Amino acid sequence: MLHFGTLPGGAFPDMMRYLSRWTIAAVLWIAFTSLADAETLAATVEQWGLLGSWAVDCTVGPDRDKGALLTYEIRGDGRVMYRRDFGDAKDDNEVVSATVNAEGLLNLMVYFPALHQTRESGLMLAKDGSLRAIYNHNERGEYTIRDGKFVKSGAPTLPLQRCHQRSS
Repeated sequence: MLHFGTLPGGAFPDMMRYLSRWTIAAVLWIAFTSLADAETLAATVEQWGLLGSWAVDCTVGPDRDKGALLTYEIRGDGRVMYRRDFGDAKDDNEVVSATVNAEGLLNLMVYFPALHQTRESGLMLAKDGSLRAIYNHNERGEYTIRDGKFVKSGAPTLPLQRCHQRSS
């Protein structure tokens, strides 16, 4: 004869303890994965050589017509930020992804809160240490820069030099 009995403490509390452990493990895994992604992003831009301030001419102050000061930095919380200083306007934008392809092109995705959009750009470091934009497009694939040239004018993008002063 089969005899069914209840386990001491019942099956429900045992199942809840088991699910609670898995829930805690899942939450910790998600938290550590997010932290690891942030560390990987920061390591990628740092190892590639992007960190710091860049301008067409570092001796000229930031100016909308003469050139912006562009700064890439890792904040204390681990986020990688892209700051644009146009002299009369500034903004801070978060770099949400960075990868390097086989040719050494740094592919960045940056979220621009003021524009409510994420833009993707490809940057190349030249042998002389200058930085040049190779492409830039929005989420819909509308390019402002393609093949190292501005789409509207056809003019090549200008090389940016690393500025040794830090912007404020």
